[in-house]
Amino acid sequence: MNSIIAVILGGGAGTRLYPLTKNRSKPAVPVGGKYRLVDIPISNCLHSDIRQIYVLTQFNSASLNQHIKNTYHFDAFARGFVDILAAEQTPSSHQWFQGTADAVRQTFRYLQNHKADRILILSGDQLYQMDYRSMMDNHEDHNAELTIGTIPVTAQDATGFGILKTDRDGMITSFIEKPTLDQLEGWESEVSDELKAQGKVYLASMGIYVFNKDTLWHLINDNPESVDFGKEVIPKAISSKLKVASYKYTGYWTDIGTIASFYDANLELADALPQFDLYAQGKRIFTRPRLLPPTKLFGTSVDRSLIAEGCIIEADSIFHSIVGIRARIGDGTVISESIVMGNDFYSTLEELQQGNPDFPNRGIGSHCHIERAIIDKNARIGNNVKITGGPHLTDTSNENYTIVDGIVVVEKNGVIKDGTVI
Repeated sequence: MNSIIAVILGGGAGTRLYPLTKNRSKPAVPVGGKYRLVDIPISNCLHSDIRQIYVLTQFNSASLNQHIKNTYHFDAFARGFVDILAAEQTPSSHQWFQGTADAVRQTFRYLQNHKADRILILSGDQLYQMDYRSMMDNHEDHNAELTIGTIPVTAQDATGFGILKTDRDGMITSFIEKPTLDQLEGWESEVSDELKAQGKVYLASMGIYVFNKDTLWHLINDNPESVDFGKEVIPKAISSKLKVASYKYTGYWTDIGTIASFYDANLELADALPQFDLYAQGKRIFTRPRLLPPTKLFGTSVDRSLIAEGCIIEADSIFHSIVGIRARIGDGTVISESIVMGNDFYSTLEELQQGNPDFPNRGIGSHCHIERAIIDKNARIGNNVKITGGPHLTDTSNENYTIVDGIVVVEKNGVIKDGTVI
């Protein structure tokens, strides 16, 4: 689909995902043991035969830039690319990106260098599997200038999204941003009987857009004060009577916006029949091939869990958890309902033999109990450590760990000494 360019938005500071975003951008956050969030939209593009992809970055972008540079390489004679467009100062703008629309405005000159007549705008922090070709067909069938990906939601969920109202032809007629429950009356849209039975009669914007190139150019330049797509550009497009169509998506989709949503979405991947299927034929997720050795387990009981490659595990048991690449877990340890992101590299034999209780080796030590926690990359958890997350814990932030919504998050490179109880 050479007439289409995909633009993946790298996002801002990602404060709601802190501390996972303390040293990285949201799209660079690891997911599923071996992937990064940005791999999701890029993989969707590749499966949809879209191979002209820009990723717009600004905040904490070093690890994201490195991941994309090391991962996505096309044939030297192919026309495809996955390129980084970083925020930069130019003669026309001395400011960093002020929002999603401003990011596209400031980088639009690069899009103009291509003959593509459609621009696909995507988020870098969502979990879903979509064939964008169906959305493109919908765009053409409606002779639309802008198509918005929408997903049916219940009244309770509708309060957290921009809600769109459509007519019988699937054209969007009005928009309201994060309405309260008493504002929802009259905002129902035409949906299937099955969705009506589930109470999913409101169409929420997914933050996925298809623009005609000329339409996008005029919208962002005729409204220079508009810096955000969802809050400003989209409402202006609808109110100015542009042909705005809805593409109703009924598959699995979730926005990874908070620690709780990140935690739940990851653990669901380990279910017997997850809604996001890593094993689906023709929908595999691409990522950096690290060529790691197989994982070794020593007497460990594993249930409802995903174990990435390159791990060395002596734990007693791992239950309903995600264990990432190069993870090392000591003997007698129990991991339950937790995400262990693993390590960027292995400890040397000399480091393993030194055994400093104040500065443990990378990984999780012996005789630990880790429950309802997220252990970020390269964390050092000593021996006899007990971490038990849950609603009994209050939100707090310390030098090496943070508690959010009852989930204990040990920061990247964080150190938890021997015998610590959280």
